[in-house]
Amino acid sequence: MSYYQLVPGVYVEELPEKEGKITVSIGPQHPGSGHFRLIITIDGDVVVDADPDPGYVHRGEEKMCETRDYIQNIPHLERPVVLDSAGIQFPYILAAEEILDIKDKVPEKAKYLRILLAEFNRVISHFYFLAIQAIFLGHSTVLEWSMADREVLMDLAAMLTGARVTFAYFVPGGVRSDVPSGFVDQTLKAVGYLRSRMKEYWRMLVDNPFMKMRMEGVGVLKAKDAIELGAVGPNLRASGVEYDIRKVDPYSLYDTVEFHVPTYKEGDTMSRIKIRLDEINESLGIIEQVVRKLDGMRGPVRHLVKGAALRAKPGEAYARTEAARGMMSFYIISDGGRTPYRVKVDTPSFRNMKLIPVLLKDVRVADVPIVFWSIDYWPVEADR
Repeated sequence: MSYYQLVPGVYVEELPEKEGKITVSIGPQHPGSGHFRLIITIDGDVVVDADPDPGYVHRGEEKMCETRDYIQNIPHLERPVVLDSAGIQFPYILAAEEILDIKDKVPEKAKYLRILLAEFNRVISHFYFLAIQAIFLGHSTVLEWSMADREVLMDLAAMLTGARVTFAYFVPGGVRSDVPSGFVDQTLKAVGYLRSRMKEYWRMLVDNPFMKMRMEGVGVLKAKDAIELGAVGPNLRASGVEYDIRKVDPYSLYDTVEFHVPTYKEGDTMSRIKIRLDEINESLGIIEQVVRKLDGMRGPVRHLVKGAALRAKPGEAYARTEAARGMMSFYIISDGGRTPYRVKVDTPSFRNMKLIPVLLKDVRVADVPIVFWSIDYWPVEADR
């Protein structure tokens, strides 16, 4: 078995040739976002076929849910996507509340706090996306800025929840704690700071002629293909399809805040950068609206559920939300016991994995990393 360096820092296994072309394996070592194997066939330096091969970080999350009750499942269900732990927790909690028959008892304040943390996580996740894309583009400034700026919201999330990465903040019936003293003012300051920074990100990534050369017209996903392949989230909207669960199927008072769903018709790698920059701005607007609503709002943040109340009624429940990478959904079946009979998780990364063969076809080898990462594919989320 032989290995050679395909691009700087990426060593690949040479597989048997076919039809005069070379088939190589990238991974399953960490190629940017988690252990994942990508098998590509190249003709010269052009990719003629790409085959994603997931399954290297399978965590057995669904099976674990069958042995823990509805509260005990919360911490481990955050693990598949630690960058957006509120994003994966949100639909689970909504489905759990439905099957526990308490969805109408969640306090209004708790619903706004859920929106707040979900938007914190959306921005944190998008900043991480920008940082890794910057690595593949060789843009060290964006890497350093993104990793530093996400700390602003991570500090606020820690102030709110007591944790910096995975929060376990959502619980059946509401959230674990209320806003601390000074939180509203600090959040508004953070929003103002990050808004000023977004202009610089746009200048460095979008208005930069070198970035345009690397990303415009590269890795194009047409709207028709995006729909047929079941693309979700920013990748779908970057191809011109205006679809966001927060708008088409509002949940948790999202219909009481104003925000725009950005789209781009080009569907190229640059569009997938721009859509996330725009979404950060929109999330900052939502955060600002929510903290102003919370300022001075009185009342509980949780309907307490314990003991026999945690025994779900027999039946099934389904909930979906718009996580940072797109539609995240949970399907829960209960047989009337304290633990779920079955939990099914549908993650955006698993859906978006089907885009990889289309996006990489006819792309030059040097552009494989930036096109691959432009869909923000998270292997750990896909291998739930």
